[in-house]
Amino acid sequence: MTDILIIILSTAGALFSLLAAIGIIRMPDTYLRISVNTKAATLGVGLMLGSAAIFFQDFAVTTRVQAIIIFILLTAPVGAHLIGRTSYFTGNKLWKGSVVDDLKGKYNIKSHELQSKNVDDERKKRHIERTDQ
Repeated sequence: MTDILIIILSTAGALFSLLAAIGIIRMPDTYLRISVNTKAATLGVGLMLGSAAIFFQDFAVTTRVQAIIIFILLTAPVGAHLIGRTSYFTGNKLWKGSVVDDLKGKYNIKSHELQSKNVDDERKKRHIERTDQ
């Protein structure tokens, strides 16, 4: 019974890892590649590590596998977010088919800060206030 579970988990993990690899090649821009890699590869690695824990059936291996899975689940989204943010701020263009750019106008190039309000709107307001005085 455990052999069947190991085969299912490792095969599913390998398929998700394969989908992540295909997604990296097929996706048109950096942001979509990051999304594919974070989701599919994390799930693939987690499933393969789970099958390794079941295969070895040792407490030491199982606790290490659990620690690694928790570490990957905590760090992969943070790393993907930082890579995406850095890509956006360095001027990496969105795919031409992208519908929404949520950060457009909310990034101050001089201070490298994100704002909830549109930076261009704030500049216009300050300019209008200066000219009115």
